[in-house]
Amino acid sequence: MPSRVEARTPVPAVIRAEPEPVAELQVERWRAGARESAPDTLAAETPVGFFFNGEPFAVMLATPQDLEDFAVGFSLSEGIIADPAEISLLHVTPHDAGIEIHLRVPAERMDAVLLRRRSISGGSGCGLCGTAYLNEAVRRPGPVGKGVRITIEALHKALAALRGEQRLNARTGSVHAAAWVNTDGGITAIREDVGRHNALDKLIGALRRGPGLDPAQGFLIVTSRASFEMVQKAGSAGITLMAAVSAPTALAVKMAEDCGLTLVGFAREHSHVVYTHPHRLLDTRGGRA
Repeated sequence: MPSRVEARTPVPAVIRAEPEPVAELQVERWRAGARESAPDTLAAETPVGFFFNGEPFAVMLATPQDLEDFAVGFSLSEGIIADPAEISLLHVTPHDAGIEIHLRVPAERMDAVLLRRRSISGGSGCGLCGTAYLNEAVRRPGPVGKGVRITIEALHKALAALRGEQRLNARTGSVHAAAWVNTDGGITAIREDVGRHNALDKLIGALRRGPGLDPAQGFLIVTSRASFEMVQKAGSAGITLMAAVSAPTALAVKMAEDCGLTLVGFAREHSHVVYTHPHRLLDTRGGRA
């Protein structure tokens, strides 16, 4: 279980204004047999390139917001660093073709960079696209800690509140969210992105950068399926309970079982399915879910 990390935000030497996370345009809308011209809002999808000590590492398609969180969370979940204190954000530079994020890590961490380097870009929906070495594709997290136990009511309370917290999705209808929830079911942090993996990386970065947000003292909700990469990222961050609104994959369930993570799928306001380690979910009578 990772220890709580106090606020040690990497201080950028140069950070230029992030591009807008949305684009506006006029569309032809048909409704109830009538046609009208109306404005529409689309989520931005931008190539984001990561550079470590000047070496290119990966290009991901992402929503261009919360980029410092993305940089820290991505570096942690990819196994480049183990602690935010190991990384410095040099500059975030928008270009016409996308955004470059330049980071500095200790020289001894460059072995991990070279081992995990991706040879082609990764799409917004793809966590493995571009992985250069197949034996690095399925990295298994170590055992998670004891974590917390929550009530079913707390889980369903958070799920009921989730839609209202997805402000970017309310405007565009096309982005995923990853939300951090306290033991009472209150959503304390949320990040959104066109890519489900990116949203989780951004949330992990926010958790590890922010004061009072301990990855082992709450639980995670994601608005996507529970693929093994999502379990991999959550487990690597020390998260002990993850609830997904859609189904898990078989490999995700196996990975969650092996690392001790409680995995919940088909999570809705009044229902859910527990796939692994149900002891962390309590019903109103104090029993297991």
